[in-house]
Amino acid sequence: MRDFAKGYTIALEQGGSAEIIRKIGSGGQGVVYEVTLDNEQFALKWYTCTLKNKEAFRENLRSNIEMGAPDDKFLWPKRLTVEEDGAFGYVMDLRPPEFSDFSDILNNVVKFPSTDTLIKAALNIVNGFRALHRKGRSYQDLNDGNFFINVASGEVLICDNDNVTPGDQKNSGDVGGKPGYMAPEVFRGDAHPNSLTDFHSLAVILFKLFLRHDPLWGAAHESTPCITEEREMELYGKNPVFIFDPENDSNRPVHGVHPNPINLWPRYPAFFQEAFIKSFVKGMKDPNARLHENEWQKILIRLRDEAIACPFCKRDWAITRLERNEAMACPCGRTFSMPLRLHIGRYAVPLFPGKKLYACHTVEASDDYNAVTGEVIMNKNNPSLWGIKNFSSQEWEMINSKGDRKNIPPGAVVPIGLGVSVDFKELTGVIRKQYE
Repeated sequence: MRDFAKGYTIALEQGGSAEIIRKIGSGGQGVVYEVTLDNEQFALKWYTCTLKNKEAFRENLRSNIEMGAPDDKFLWPKRLTVEEDGAFGYVMDLRPPEFSDFSDILNNVVKFPSTDTLIKAALNIVNGFRALHRKGRSYQDLNDGNFFINVASGEVLICDNDNVTPGDQKNSGDVGGKPGYMAPEVFRGDAHPNSLTDFHSLAVILFKLFLRHDPLWGAAHESTPCITEEREMELYGKNPVFIFDPENDSNRPVHGVHPNPINLWPRYPAFFQEAFIKSFVKGMKDPNARLHENEWQKILIRLRDEAIACPFCKRDWAITRLERNEAMACPCGRTFSMPLRLHIGRYAVPLFPGKKLYACHTVEASDDYNAVTGEVIMNKNNPSLWGIKNFSSQEWEMINSKGDRKNIPPGAVVPIGLGVSVDFKELTGVIRKQYE
């Protein structure tokens, strides 16, 4: 394997060259360098492996470069190099230092400071792949090496985009994916990667993000002293069993061996659990039953709405159980309930200090989960008085339980009270009891 020394220059297609600064890392396909191009720093991935269908692979990269990144979450190929000794590479943006490897998050080397940033990261992953699929591309090799996450903000960068392929075509690199992330039909060799297999891999990524565990790794694995290729085919391809399959308990997590899924699964509300059950039970056999990004986005927004800070231990791991009419449960062992929630469209947002409303809540047909339009605040002089502060650019109208109306301009506050309605101009929310 050839290593380029500092100062070495590599010519690029359509002119110019990239100068090697230092080696960043290496993997199965090649080496990544930091390079200088036009007085800016970038990353260069240089292939050291033998590429199948090299010319088709190179042409697919060229096509993706011409298309451009689906959105700013992708560390997308920008320039191709010319070939040297039969090898080549491509230039992409560098990963900023504040972004961590997804594998470090799974191994608890770095941690999210709050549930809110964890859910935001999940939303950003989902939204990135929705942008990709809307561009008529499929990822085809989705695994834990494809993500960098800023745990402080929830921002996500998606890398290793060289196998992204138009439509549901077979990728020119003849890559199937990584065991544990591949859809069972790909693992068996019955199908090549496509958008439907992307949906399976996406569900795996989300399960690992929230449960810190493989969705198929349970008693069946632990009972196997050595995972041979034949046994791996059985567990991931021919007879995959979700560890929380409600109809099949043969592969449950093992106490003392798999603490993460055992401890974390009960903390999430039923609608969130059911999304994974659908993905890994029905979706294992029927690719068309797998959840699309739009479905995941709605589920994750609802999960964020219902995640709160425990008033006793102050940790924000508590998840409401609205669909079960239960009190909110916290890992500290205490339960509590919030008296009121805002019913607006398909959402029912529990109202407590710090809870935010977003454009997806208050603007009709919006799926913007980032733009804050309101926030529940506490009166400084009387902590028992709460209200919803208008952070949008629109004037709202409040209607109290007596039918009296009041305009709520940006910066003003809607007092929270039973029966109060808020006209957001496009949607109307009503404040009701928690379990109505």
